[in-house]
Amino acid sequence: MPERVGDWVRSSGVRHRHQSLMLLLVLACAISGKPIPAFAQTATDNQDLWQQDTLTGNWGGARKNLQDEGIQLSLGYIAETLSNPIGGAKQGVIYEGLVTGTVELDLSKLVQWPGATFHVDGYQINGRGLTQNYVGNILAVSGIEALPSTRLHDLWLQQQAFDQKVSLRVGQIAIDDPNEFYNSQYAGLFINSTFGYPDLLAEDLPGTGPGYPFAVPGVRLRIAPTDQFSFSTAIFNGTPAPPGPGNPQLRNANGTNFLIGVGGTLAIAEFVYGFNRESTSSTWLSDVKLGGWYHSAAFPDLHLDTMGGSLADPGSNGIPALHQGNYGPYLILDKMLWQPPNAGTRGVAGFLRVGGAPGDRNLLNLEIDTGLNAKGLLPDRPVDVAGIALGYVRVGGAARAFAADASLVTGVAAPALDYEAVIELTYQMNIAPWWYLQPDLQVILHPGGHGAEPPPALLGQPIANALVFGVRSAITF
Repeated sequence: MPERVGDWVRSSGVRHRHQSLMLLLVLACAISGKPIPAFAQTATDNQDLWQQDTLTGNWGGARKNLQDEGIQLSLGYIAETLSNPIGGAKQGVIYEGLVTGTVELDLSKLVQWPGATFHVDGYQINGRGLTQNYVGNILAVSGIEALPSTRLHDLWLQQQAFDQKVSLRVGQIAIDDPNEFYNSQYAGLFINSTFGYPDLLAEDLPGTGPGYPFAVPGVRLRIAPTDQFSFSTAIFNGTPAPPGPGNPQLRNANGTNFLIGVGGTLAIAEFVYGFNRESTSSTWLSDVKLGGWYHSAAFPDLHLDTMGGSLADPGSNGIPALHQGNYGPYLILDKMLWQPPNAGTRGVAGFLRVGGAPGDRNLLNLEIDTGLNAKGLLPDRPVDVAGIALGYVRVGGAARAFAADASLVTGVAAPALDYEAVIELTYQMNIAPWWYLQPDLQVILHPGGHGAEPPPALLGQPIANALVFGVRSAITF
């Protein structure tokens, strides 16, 4: 492995960028019926390389021509190397990468279909994750960690109406798509997974639910009667993968299962109130989001059997009691806290995200994320962002009770399950509009919810608190 992630990106990702962009271009033109335009192979098109929005520039004018026709193409690559020299189930160093390719078609321009948009994107995931292979924690060290695969993600058609106050999206969609559900506008800076798609959902929903790396068939409706207020609701298929043993990412290896009516139904709704508008745009710098979700399937109790006894008891019938449905509310607060005079984009912002779920049928019954972002701390670095955040999840009462009963029955000492937490310090350094580097430091407390370290460790020894550090590099081609 090269010494720097950036060197790896330049030596491999850049080498293939024209091939990847041409594949996206061919797909977009095939869908729209437009001819494939010719474009120059120069990356900069006589622009300043370090000022243009994308590494490959305007493709000799072809990129702008496509956008004018209603064809938006994008290709991005995130690469990171992470290590836990202290703590975790064992110590190690990993590399992982995520390529994201997107085609979005403005159908009002292409086929005179007012207010309609077609969108498709996919992932190529490579490398291996630090959480799965070394740390053994619940809150994955990286939000891009997943099994290596090439997979379809979103595939949807959206119709807007009534001066864009109503939006209906149908197809394969995800809860954690940009500007959709359960998202904080200031938490996305951080690398740990808990600050993206909530681990409360990933752990408690069947097959990890409709969040990264999955999207599932669904319908989303959004109504925004005013600029400040909106209401969104969506219905998803209940699971992203067919029922069965093993990792759901293997049971839906390419994101093309398109399951409908399998594993129940997941519904979610969210109210948003935005305030404190940015002076130079229509962006709301602060907002309040109140939401909730409901899953219609039956969920097994994590402690009691159908006779009301402990599942850890040798006399148990071994059949978990069932609870019809699963649910949880959540609250998100995003607030611009301070800006200097004539700040532009500079300032300090904070976020708080709280979600809950019943403790009898879920591994996690509480998740709290909070943190601060500071943009433009250094006078000559106006778009760099520094951040500190804390994430916390609590193991539900049923899972804790089962673990305690199992320890009593077997006579084997085990650490008492309770919570897991992460403290993250990060700094996103923008080298160019199309490239940033992000050094990152995380402290993982009570990995696995204070779970036991796997053999050959001594019985009853908890996984040690872990120190994680690394760097992420992201390029937009």
